[in-house]
Parts: sequence; structure tokens; C-alpha cells
Amino acid sequence: MRLSRILVYLLAISFAIGSASQDQAPPSSSAKLFEVVSIKPNKSGTSGGIQVLPNGEQYIDTTLDILIKGAYGIYNEGQVVGMPSWAKSDRYDIEARVDAVTADEWKTLSNKERWKQEQPMLQAMFTNRCKLKVHFETKELPVYDLTIAKGGLKMKESAADEKAMERMSNGNITARAIAIENFLHAIPADGRLIVDKTGLGEKKFDFDLKWTPDNRTVAPDSGPSLFTALEEQLGLKLVSSKASEKALVIDHIEKPSSN
Repeated sequence: MRLSRILVYLLAISFAIGSASQDQAPPSSSAKLFEVVSIKPNKSGTSGGIQVLPNGEQYIDTTLDILIKGAYGIYNEGQVVGMPSWAKSDRYDIEARVDAVTADEWKTLSNKERWKQEQPMLQAMFTNRCKLKVHFETKELPVYDLTIAKGGLKMKESAADEKAMERMSNGNITARAIAIENFLHAIPADGRLIVDKTGLGEKKFDFDLKWTPDNRTVAPDSGPSLFTALEEQLGLKLVSSKASEKALVIDHIEKPSSN
């Protein structure tokens, strides 16, 4: 699975926050709004990326699918129902900026505190510009159970005073002082939700995970697959299963209105 730089960024924020809430109510009329929003079809062919600005963010060559899932704390394809094909394929350049007062407030916030403010603002943006309507349902979905492999755990438990750190790229995750539940959203598991069955709770670990993503050409000296890497490098195993989980249901969405 190919991870765009935008998705990597959203996953990293989720990584820092922990398990993202999936019970978010629709944005209220009193919620903060972006002061300026620009949504335009990408015609430059520039590769996807994100620029975090002091007063907002700029997404280049992205799909609405990625940003809508991020706005509602969903990072697994299997947890989304009814997303139209155009929202997954049409590419857009999106710029969203806040007013000066909010920008000054953001200077005092951590990345995860700022993201918690931005999520309902993104929801409101899609409600206004795409007439987005959603709700959550509980559905039986294909999942992966994350378990400890037969050979035992191979991750090192973090020191009590170690600071959390994570770096992500396509085929590489480096983490320090990260709990298993904060790691699940970062595993590209074919769009499935991963359910923690390790029993490790809030224990924090240091680890380096390297694998060959499915989209890369396999050479004789290529690294292991994700499934193999998890077992060999971390002592963890993904087991195919089913579970009743919350799914984001797209009730209505239109292509974004012009600026």
C-alpha cells in the first residue's frame, strides 16, 4: 500500500495522540472555522505533500478521501462505507487558513493539541464545501488481531523517563517510548483495522520496523514483507479475523464547490 506524505503526516498525528476518537459529533455551529479556504483541482502533476503553516495548512495533490478520514479519526479503508470513487481518485490542492487570533493561540499548542482543534474545523469545511453528511454505525468488519508471536516479544521496553518519538516513511517506522495502542494506526494492513490482542496495555517500547512495501519492485536483496517483519523484528503477529467495529458511513457528499 502506497503511503502519501499527507497520509503519513495524518498517521503521525494519530500516532502521537493515541487511539483517535470515532465518536465525534458533527461540528457545531459554534465550532471554530477556517477564515479562508481554497479547494482547486490539481492540474500541475506535482506529487502530494503537505505544508504546515503558522495559520493553517496546505495540501498538494491529495484526495478528499484521505482528508475526510483524517478529519474523523479514521485511518483504515475498511472502516469507511459509501465513499464515492471520485473522492478517492480526483486530486485537489487545498489551502485552509485561520484568523490572526487563532494563529496566535496555536503558537502555544503542541501538534496534537492543534490537531484536535483542526479536526472539527476540517469537518465543518467539508460540510460547507461538499455538503458532507456522515454518521457512525457498528458493523462486522474484517480485521487483523495483533498478537504476540510464538517466539516471544522482541521489542525493548522503554525507560520510564524516555520521551516519545516516532518517524515514519514508506516501509520504515522508528519509535521510542510508544505504546502498542498508539502504534496500530501506523501499520498499513490492507485497509483493515488492527485490534490489539497483545495484552501489553500501556507499556511503552522502543523499536525499529523495516519492510518492503507492496508497491515496491521486489529485488533479490529486498527486505521482508510487513507480516514477516513484524514477527521477525518485533515479535508480533497479525492474524486475520472479524470484529464488530465502528464504521464511518458517508450519507451524502458532492464535489467541492468552486472558490
